[in-house]
Amino acid sequence: MSLAQQLFKRKPVEAFVVSEHELKKTLTAKDLTILGVGAIIGAGIFVLTGIAAAKYAGPAIVLSFVLAGIACALAALCYSELAAMIPVSGSAYSYAYATMGELMAWIIGWDLILEYALASSTVAIGWAGYLTSFLENIGVYLPKTLTVAYLANPAEGFINLPATVIILLLTGLLVLGIRQSAIFNFFMVLIKLTVILVFIMAGFGHVNADNWTNFTPFGMSGVLTGAGVIFFAYIGFDAVSTAAQEAINPEQDVPTGIIGSLLICTVLYILVAGVLTGVVSYTELNVAAPIALAIDQMGLVGLSPFVKLGAIAGLTSVMLVLLMGQSRIFFSMAKDHLLPPLFAKVHPHYQTPHLSTLLVGGAVALLAGFMPIEKLGELVSIGTLFAFVLVCGGVIVLRNTHPELPRHFKCPAVPLVPGAGILVCLGLMAGLPVDTWIRLLVWLVIGFVIYFSYGARHSELRDSAEH
Repeated sequence: MSLAQQLFKRKPVEAFVVSEHELKKTLTAKDLTILGVGAIIGAGIFVLTGIAAAKYAGPAIVLSFVLAGIACALAALCYSELAAMIPVSGSAYSYAYATMGELMAWIIGWDLILEYALASSTVAIGWAGYLTSFLENIGVYLPKTLTVAYLANPAEGFINLPATVIILLLTGLLVLGIRQSAIFNFFMVLIKLTVILVFIMAGFGHVNADNWTNFTPFGMSGVLTGAGVIFFAYIGFDAVSTAAQEAINPEQDVPTGIIGSLLICTVLYILVAGVLTGVVSYTELNVAAPIALAIDQMGLVGLSPFVKLGAIAGLTSVMLVLLMGQSRIFFSMAKDHLLPPLFAKVHPHYQTPHLSTLLVGGAVALLAGFMPIEKLGELVSIGTLFAFVLVCGGVIVLRNTHPELPRHFKCPAVPLVPGAGILVCLGLMAGLPVDTWIRLLVWLVIGFVIYFSYGARHSELRDSAEH
């Protein structure tokens, strides 16, 4: 097989469908839905809602959440069809391999590092900030040398120790088993959902309708910009598909988990945004903890530590699911020989990809502890949007190339729905800053170097062709 043939050679869909499942199958539809909620609700609802309202959309941030939710819903329907057809751990990577060839699969697998690993590091830094603030409320003060990364502030900081420690602890939990991780995630989700519901119920009685009078102070363009900014708040529902190989009935449970978690979070986001901008004027919401600010304005100061605990729990579950997703994607890439075989090793007792999990966790912990990666936040969004575009395109391709394959879940109105998903995601990508596109291109160039120096030489497709 020539290199040109190999680059665009597709792995047969049947190879995914009949592949052996080496990971332990323990997750139900409820578990997957909770995993999705755990991945989605985090920094977006606790931080970005206020910032986007203050700077871009005003009270119409509610509409921004609706628009972003629609974009994600279009992608979610496409993810659900492919996840039900190809129930393996690789998520968008595996779907691209089956529909667009090995080169595109590598590109999206490399791109997904931006969504999962980089986002994990970013969330860990936010988690550490909430923890530090909570500890200060109870009289415990950590030195800046242990809470500020050296590269973020060389004069005062050395390592963000809380961010490093939480990543390492969650990595250990993921090594022990997916069932234990799912149970832990359930309790974290329960805590943050309780906080959010308490805030919504308490806030309804303190809403001042005057705060909604100027509903669209920045116009509809502000609503659209706000949708692009708070898109980060929705990232995570696709992580459900990375656990497909550990689902008991993936053909039915994975679509349920993807769509169910997205619907739950969209409703909660809209309610929180409405209450938040009703209690506090949007002009005052450009703060790191807008929900805590609203609670203070309601005179419920005693709830502030409770909210911070909810944020800590919420961000913990996000990190857990993102770390799991990244290790499972590497697992699938290594199974295809595009990465070294150690990433595909499964622990004989825990039945988890332990080496992949440890390597991912170690790298993310280093990033969270020493790197000032806040400026790379847009990379997470552009990487995710790129993955959504390919997944939507994959549905159209497979409907034409493999119409005979059983589809346990069908995306409606193909090609209109996936086509709309592609256009919406490309539109959101176009609105991102130019320097974000430059960083993405640099990242992809690094990926090409690794692929042509290792992956293309060891590819499973190349090996099978030569033998």
